[in-house]
Amino acid sequence: MKKILTLLLTAIVVVSCSSTKTMGEQYPAMYEEKPVTIAIMPPINQTTHAEAKDYFYTTMYLPLCEKGYYVFSPYLTMEMFQQESAYDAENFLEGDLSTFRRVLGADAAMFTIIKDWKRSNIGGKLTVDIEYILRSTKTGQTLYTREGNIKVDTSVNGGNGGFGALVGLIATAINTAATDKVIAGRKCNAFVLSDLPAGKYSNFYEKDAKNPAGKKFIKATVK
Repeated sequence: MKKILTLLLTAIVVVSCSSTKTMGEQYPAMYEEKPVTIAIMPPINQTTHAEAKDYFYTTMYLPLCEKGYYVFSPYLTMEMFQQESAYDAENFLEGDLSTFRRVLGADAAMFTIIKDWKRSNIGGKLTVDIEYILRSTKTGQTLYTREGNIKVDTSVNGGNGGFGALVGLIATAINTAATDKVIAGRKCNAFVLSDLPAGKYSNFYEKDAKNPAGKKFIKATVK
């Protein structure tokens, strides 16, 4: 009986280890196509918060640059997107992206889908759920996709009970309202895009293919 249990445990360990993918295995197209330049598409907003689209759009530039990619400025490309009717990025999510390669010289287009954007002033929690999809402008295939459900804790401790607790409650409401649009987006980007293979201008370029890949869907609470 003990021998059987040992064999079963060994089998479980082997299955567990073999199911862990490397970044090269999870995102093979990234290492095959080696995109250098990325165009950030206007977010696809599936929430009732209309302002979330424009605010989140401004948070995408820096994390992609820090990953080692040349990223076209969202401010400079916005006019082009509006002229090409690309402000509604959902029209291009599964369509032909050759225009962005021909006009901008972009190797890939980063799409984001805002699935949730909730604010709780009383509890001091901001919840954002964003899906990231990087598509090749050359082949149209999906190079990278990952989704994150991130809760940002903006609560402020005002002391134990009484007046201090009331002060903390008010401070939390103000702090939450102030950080809703930009800070929450930045924190979600940092968590989800940490799994994006490094680009040409990073010291980790072509050195991270054997690193363990993260889950395709990630949930986290951050301060």
